[in-house]
Amino acid sequence: MKAIINKYINGPNGRPIVYDFLYDKKTAKSPVVIFCHGYKGFKDWGAWPLLAKTLASNGVAFLKFNFSFNGGSLENPIDFPDLEAFSMNNYSKELSDLKAVVDWFSCEYKGNEALDVNNLILMGHSRGGGVSTIYASEDKRIKKLITLAGVSNFESRFPKGKALNDWKLNSLYYVRNTRTNQEMPHSFQFYKDFLANKDRLTISNAAMKLSTPHLIVHGDSDKAVNFNEAEDLKVWSQKSILLKVKGANHVFGAKHPWSKDKLPSDLFIVYTKMVDFINN
Repeated sequence: MKAIINKYINGPNGRPIVYDFLYDKKTAKSPVVIFCHGYKGFKDWGAWPLLAKTLASNGVAFLKFNFSFNGGSLENPIDFPDLEAFSMNNYSKELSDLKAVVDWFSCEYKGNEALDVNNLILMGHSRGGGVSTIYASEDKRIKKLITLAGVSNFESRFPKGKALNDWKLNSLYYVRNTRTNQEMPHSFQFYKDFLANKDRLTISNAAMKLSTPHLIVHGDSDKAVNFNEAEDLKVWSQKSILLKVKGANHVFGAKHPWSKDKLPSDLFIVYTKMVDFINN
């Protein structure tokens, strides 16, 4: 197993993109998953490293990375040591980061016989699912899309009414991270960027343009992103399959940190479906 851990590429927004890449050097032409984490997420959250290792051990290469403004750093890619960077994140930056990763990978690993650089599968969790849906609709190099508890609407997640006005007035609003006890700041530029790029950042527009096979995975006990959002994606995405995971929560039974050597049972169900979807 080839494991490249905590390396980085220079991001397009002036900050490094920290990544891991796992693949089996003995397997020829492995398909390659590129994984996008979600809101208040990072590449090493919970069971994502174990999922990467499990897939890579079974012939599916796995590249996971931190968005450059996710609040992590080169020295500490786990959690959020850089809240100033976190405050300046937005969807457009995440899309440009993702393009940089795809461009870099396609060039860096071209000609590697263990990998099929022409068989890229984009996978995103939660907010990362929304970003992945938009990107997959724009880049023909993406051959398949997998969204895990993916969101179907960015606009509905912004503050409204007085809260929106207060955000504009104060320039910042805060969301508490109950796991780390941090107050996570959001600059008003986040909303302004959405408005300036609303057509592109409307997930329904992107989903209806998708021509790639799309596996939509969602737990019906997800309290963070309602299952209805998966049903919306299923309607819009013409080549989609919807996998309802009965009783599963937003993270398919995982937590952070995940110290067990086996995937949570719900995530294992997802894993088996992923492998079938990727290989068939």
